[in-house]
Amino acid sequence: MKQDGNRIMQQVSAIFSVFMVFFYIGVGVYLAFYFDNTYLDKPVLVMFGSAFIFYGLFRAYRAYLAIKALFFDNY
Repeated sequence: MKQDGNRIMQQVSAIFSVFMVFFYIGVGVYLAFYFDNTYLDKPVLVMFGSAFIFYGLFRAYRAYLAIKALFFDNY
């Protein structure tokens, strides 16, 4: 029974990771392309935006592996 509860928490965490992927990629795109009202230079914003986008893509890959393992593989 304890194993099933742990698996459910892992599944919830994997689904939450998908929402975080959209957050990181969205913030990265916003910083790199749309955010203009700041005292930071445009190259700094592009660097931070690129870092968020790449981290979002990394999280997407990790979320894909977790969802595949937790939802589609046999126990």
